[in-house]
Amino acid sequence: MHGVVGATPLEMAGLWSVMVIAILALLYAAFLARQVLAWDKGTARMQEISAAISEGANAYLRRQFRAIVSLIVVLVVAVYLTAVTQPDISIRLGRAGAFLMGSLFSAAVGYLGMNMAVQGNVRVASAARTSFHEALRISYRAGTVTGMLTDGLGLLGGTLIFILYGPNAPEVLLGFGFGGTLLALFMRVGGGIYTKAADVGADLVGKVEQGVPEDDPRNAAVVADLVGDNVGDCAGMAADIFESYEVTMVSALILGLLLSPRGGPIDLRWIIFPLLVRGIGVVSSIIGTYAVAWWPVGEDAFKAMDLSYDLSSVISTVSFGLLAYFYVHDMRVFFSTAAGILLAVGFNKYTGYFTHPSRTPVKRIAEASQTGAATLLLRGLAVGMESSVWALVIIALTIVASILIYGSDPNPVFVLYGIAMAGIGMLTHTGNNVSMDVFGPISDNAQGITEMADLEPRARQIMADLDSVGNTTKAITKGIAIASAVLAATSLFGAFTHHAGIHTEGAFTLQVFDIADPRVFVAVLLGGAIPFLFSSLAILAVGRAASLVVVEVRRQFRIPGLMEGKVKPDYGRVVDIVTAAAQKELVSLALIAILSPVVIGLLLGMHALGGFLAGTIVTGQLLAVFLANTGGAWDNAKKLIEDGLYGGKGSPAHACAVIGDTVGDPLKDTAGPALNPMIKVVNLVSLLVLPVIMIDEGRLTAWKVVVALVCLAFIVWAIMRSKREQIIELEEQPIGVPAGGK
Repeated sequence: MHGVVGATPLEMAGLWSVMVIAILALLYAAFLARQVLAWDKGTARMQEISAAISEGANAYLRRQFRAIVSLIVVLVVAVYLTAVTQPDISIRLGRAGAFLMGSLFSAAVGYLGMNMAVQGNVRVASAARTSFHEALRISYRAGTVTGMLTDGLGLLGGTLIFILYGPNAPEVLLGFGFGGTLLALFMRVGGGIYTKAADVGADLVGKVEQGVPEDDPRNAAVVADLVGDNVGDCAGMAADIFESYEVTMVSALILGLLLSPRGGPIDLRWIIFPLLVRGIGVVSSIIGTYAVAWWPVGEDAFKAMDLSYDLSSVISTVSFGLLAYFYVHDMRVFFSTAAGILLAVGFNKYTGYFTHPSRTPVKRIAEASQTGAATLLLRGLAVGMESSVWALVIIALTIVASILIYGSDPNPVFVLYGIAMAGIGMLTHTGNNVSMDVFGPISDNAQGITEMADLEPRARQIMADLDSVGNTTKAITKGIAIASAVLAATSLFGAFTHHAGIHTEGAFTLQVFDIADPRVFVAVLLGGAIPFLFSSLAILAVGRAASLVVVEVRRQFRIPGLMEGKVKPDYGRVVDIVTAAAQKELVSLALIAILSPVVIGLLLGMHALGGFLAGTIVTGQLLAVFLANTGGAWDNAKKLIEDGLYGGKGSPAHACAVIGDTVGDPLKDTAGPALNPMIKVVNLVSLLVLPVIMIDEGRLTAWKVVVALVCLAFIVWAIMRSKREQIIELEEQPIGVPAGGK
């Protein structure tokens, strides 16, 4: 360990103040948790439902952690071996230890945040019996606990590694980022398959075939559906944004280090500034999140959250300007960071436009339900495709802004550093982002509890309104997660090109990847195909598991006395089905993301690996936005109809909208979000294995062929395992035909 050599007393004070802020975020999370837990849990029936949700969610996570622990142990050794070219053993050990720490922190964020959500949902339902504002306050603050855990642990780990390792911190932080990203991939894939298999199965049999309302206690899949909201949107999204938080920091520190003269003293300004920005962001998030309940906006929950986000943005932007002027003495870093904040605000507005029920795209999708499911699906697909274009334009403009800000500088690293700082700026308000996201499943669960416990109509209406807002906030945070993934991947790609340049040229030069080179072009094509393969297998997994749920729920609906409410369904049976189905896919999909860049790099070389990364980033971003926004728009179109439009619940238009929603569920909550960590896993693995690939560069040696073929065999095994169908006996009544239909 080398520490922060050459830091001034003021810089060291700044670093330690960031550590204090990280601890402050964790203390703030504990403070909010006490506030939430102090609220009344409601009736005995409400507590019974909440206990079932909590039991199912924790059982799932325990089983998930057991399933992946052996792979984590193997990867700790593998991460250590990726640093074999480092002469200092402390760096090799540090990278492996940081990988383990990143994995544990990501798992802790998901586990603790999810448990806060399942403790909060029943209290939010109880608060809805009092007033709208109390329900909003409790639900948002329960979500903020997860946001502050993400902020606090992310900032604590990254800053601690920098203080211990100084200029060598980026090498160690690669392990930290990879650990967080890998756990996020597991939690996104597993949680997404779990939640959408239960949701699709519950809707197809309950709403379409039997004509019962959503969250009807007679539906055997309803508890699994509520559990899925927590393991998918709480644990999964928290881990997802945590790893984005870490990866943007890793890329900024790597590129900041490259801004110093080769062989000269380290200019710590470019490295310490991102850490100070993150610290300021935590403080502004604390202020903004606590202010949500104060705004005089009536019962417009979304506006209250939006105003708080804007408040945090103003505080951060002003502070960044002062920091850039008085510390860095270079206002360009302020402009690039502010561009990231503007990108986050822009994505809020843009995603809201394409997915909010009050905006034209969703209204047009709902309108299309009058002419059948096909026209509704076509309209939704068109909306999703268009939205992916504008998302790419917004991200491209951010990158262009970095070019304009730094383009006159002779050092090309500055442009990539500016992109990394835009990513830092975009995730400045991670606390706000995660709070808005977790608010969604908490309000969804609370609405389910009010329905299943048959609470007063006013309480149910309050939770229906908050649940509708939650759908939009989840869509917004998915958009931010996708955009941050692209910026993080772009800056990591920049770090990759410069690492390649260092290895080949002996200086900080940009390594050019020639698209005319057939090996590079083939790698671009393969990289572009990986997100489609990944999404296909994830969606297929949801379809298989949903089929099992449909069969089980149909069987239970035929139990004598169940429809009359005299007999309770076996909720645990469906929970077991979706838990087993989700675990089956975890390792398979992870192996595809981890091993594919290794195969490309070893067989086709370093230049081809760069092309592979470029292809993965471009198609991964477009596909992720398309999947997320298409599914979100279909979901809110269904809610518009359920609120009374075009005949309301039970109408032909509603049946069409339910089909759109069930098709969109695995798109927006499984495949789309899982692409975020997948893109970054591919990038981080490429950076980690680059020194190994550079051994005997330009020659296809025997050891490279053997290792590549072994990795390729594992990939083929993973694909075949994911595609293996489970034989089920379908009932006589076909899927999708309403009760009494033909």
